[in-house]
Amino acid sequence: MRLVRQNDENRTKRTVVGGVRGALAVLAAAALAAGCAGTDSGVKGAHGPQALHAPPARALDSYASKLRVAQAARVAAAKRWGLAKTPLAAPPAPAKKPVIEARKGFEVEDQDGLPPVFTTIPTKDKVVFLTIDDGAEKDPAFLKMMSDLKIPYTAFLSDYLANENYGYFKKMQARGTTLNNHTLHHPYLPGLSYEQQKHEICGMQDVMRKQFGKRPTLFRPPYGNFNEDTLRAAKSCGIKYAPIWNEEVFVDHWEYREWDRSLHPGDIVLTHFRGREDWKGTMPDMVRRFLKKVTDEGYAVARLEDYL
Repeated sequence: MRLVRQNDENRTKRTVVGGVRGALAVLAAAALAAGCAGTDSGVKGAHGPQALHAPPARALDSYASKLRVAQAARVAAAKRWGLAKTPLAAPPAPAKKPVIEARKGFEVEDQDGLPPVFTTIPTKDKVVFLTIDDGAEKDPAFLKMMSDLKIPYTAFLSDYLANENYGYFKKMQARGTTLNNHTLHHPYLPGLSYEQQKHEICGMQDVMRKQFGKRPTLFRPPYGNFNEDTLRAAKSCGIKYAPIWNEEVFVDHWEYREWDRSLHPGDIVLTHFRGREDWKGTMPDMVRRFLKKVTDEGYAVARLEDYL
């Protein structure tokens, strides 16, 4: 046991040191770029081009210390929640957002100007996005787990399930999670008229505004089913994007849209707010399964809204 513990500590130290070295390299490169910019612009001192100034050593030491503390907290949280591996940290949000287009096969006849339906974000970053639907299960342990592990996720709520305890989702919102539209009653939208669909989507926009202070710009059609009327109605309610999913995770298994049964950079993963009434386990059990596969395959979990 001592040898295993020592190996774990060594791996943690190497991870922290690597992160610190990477951060120092970024800061040094920024300093060099700033100096080069000054030289190119013809800025000169009394004795020629101005000398480059490295970042103060004290600032670098402080940043390195923060990295060590953050990594140690991630390792401790992973152990506390029964994870075999510490989840990988997501890269910084892209400064230039990817262009989002409707996935092939999900276009409608008159797609121009309508919210695109997509299952994957076009990115080379080795990240996936966790999204959670409906709102039936309201497990306090889930909130605590995701907060401790600092795992981002996006929620899509249906009023008929979430309205039993909107306070639970307000706590979620206060911790940085974006709450989005999943209709009032979770119907099969293509079976409804345009006006009926608009009522389901715009009505939920009004509920979200009342409960959470803003109308979302993301909407997920129930079951992933939609038609052109769905997207026209969604647009009229202020919706900009209609993400669905490429994989779905349960407590005891995964389901895949693609044939290769593996993750891809930018994949959107679906799960639901469910507990023992529907699953053979809890939401924290689902998160463990999700994070095991993601981490084993070398992926981090990123925030969907950061890429939109």
